[in-house]
Amino acid sequence: MFNSLYSFLKSKTKIMVKRMMKNPRIYATLLALTLVIFGVSAQKQQFFPKDTLIKAAREIMKASPYCALSTVDSAGVPKVRTMNPFPLGDEMVIWFATSRKSRKVKEIRNHPTVSVYYADHNVGNGYVNIVGKAVIIDDKALLIKMKRKYWEGIPGWQDGFVLIKITPITLDVTNYGRGISGDAETSRTPTVVF
Repeated sequence: MFNSLYSFLKSKTKIMVKRMMKNPRIYATLLALTLVIFGVSAQKQQFFPKDTLIKAAREIMKASPYCALSTVDSAGVPKVRTMNPFPLGDEMVIWFATSRKSRKVKEIRNHPTVSVYYADHNVGNGYVNIVGKAVIIDDKALLIKMKRKYWEGIPGWQDGFVLIKITPITLDVTNYGRGISGDAETSRTPTVVF
């Protein structure tokens, strides 16, 4: 149907352009028709408001005690490791603690754009992938304030740890419980741009 309509429109372009210039109603009709044609293909993926997507993402993130942090090393090779994020606050900012001598600290300083992936594959409720800008925070007072109970068993953690703060740029989310999933044709998940 769309191919024949496209062919018709293409063959009649010169005639329609001339008529369009003379009659604003024809122009408005053609514009509306174009929006409908291209709107149909754009509607394959359901639209969700930003706050709905963020709420759905927060559910997945809060239910996942661990996540994966991806960085890029000096050779441009992606590196992925399991991390234990701090509980998510009101903002969508993600916090981790790590050894100041870890490879990820050097990688983040050289390439601050990272990816954080949350999913519980045992439950299969969906996933969240956040691309963000990471910063190494070397603030002993803040580290002590954010201290986790199990750190007490780690000698010299106050001097050995730094914080990683990730501010989101984009967020992709699939949350099956809320009916949020990828496009039927492309599998592209709904995305939030911050």
